[in-house]
Amino acid sequence: MRRLTRRMTDDETEHTTKEHKGVQNCPECDSQTLLTSADGSELVCEDCGLIIEERTVDRGPEWRAFNHQERERKSRVGAPITKTMHDKGLTTNIDWKDRDASGHALSAEKRNQMHRLRKWQGRIRTKDAGERNLKFALSEIDRMASALGIPRSIREVACVLYRRALDEDLIRGRSIEGIATSCLYAACRTENIPRSFEEMEEVSRVRRKEITRSYMYLGRELGLEIHPANPKQYVPRFCSALGCSDAVEAKTNELLDIATTEGLLSGKSPTSCAAAAIYAASLLCDEQQTQQAVADVAQVTEVTIRNRYQEQIDALDLN
Repeated sequence: MRRLTRRMTDDETEHTTKEHKGVQNCPECDSQTLLTSADGSELVCEDCGLIIEERTVDRGPEWRAFNHQERERKSRVGAPITKTMHDKGLTTNIDWKDRDASGHALSAEKRNQMHRLRKWQGRIRTKDAGERNLKFALSEIDRMASALGIPRSIREVACVLYRRALDEDLIRGRSIEGIATSCLYAACRTENIPRSFEEMEEVSRVRRKEITRSYMYLGRELGLEIHPANPKQYVPRFCSALGCSDAVEAKTNELLDIATTEGLLSGKSPTSCAAAAIYAASLLCDEQQTQQAVADVAQVTEVTIRNRYQEQIDALDLN
């Protein structure tokens, strides 16, 4: 018997002895604290380090891969389950390339046959109108998220919210596009990656009024606990679009902290407060940014920026 001469690492997980029939205590120190290594090859006593069992069964793949491309090519499993597809990604897909497994071109008869198979594959993926509507809604969420540069994790949250609304029959009598857009907006708010209603309206097929009404309805019916958006969450994105320096971004956050202390942000649009703070910070740091440029990035009017700017300047007592 050889002994374990090192301490167990954090990667090795503890298992009960129920998984090892006939082994309950360590035969040397009578300890009941047994550990299984991360790869499951050894059963070790934590107290004395005795290797009680050695299992040489390799449960990994029989092939080797040295980079991501080789791993993807040799893998025989499909993509993981995702909520962004109506069938959760479990449907068989027929490749659009008219080539066989060896890479050779198919004959004319085979090409016609594959064309008919693709057509029927697309038809049978949705069995009823409900699945067709779900497929359309999830594709709309993915399209809008791609246009806004929203990460994949946020799309998953938005699709889960839409499925919840569908299960609770909240979509009846409302537009699919409006509910899908409001789910994406709510997902951005809950994950602290805020987007304004103006940005949502640009990529959506419905007007802002419909998005706002659907968002308020979903928040009330689903019990979403969404806190008011913090203007500081918009600052990095706006400053990056304007090409502002780090000093301007730091000064903007300082101005917003003062405005929050003075209670100037209550009832105000977070995008307008962030835009006004960026404009004021650029003036204080001698980096001239026009009101028109800041207004275009924040999608607010110049009048709104002037009003919020004057309030923040008064709070700093710089007049």
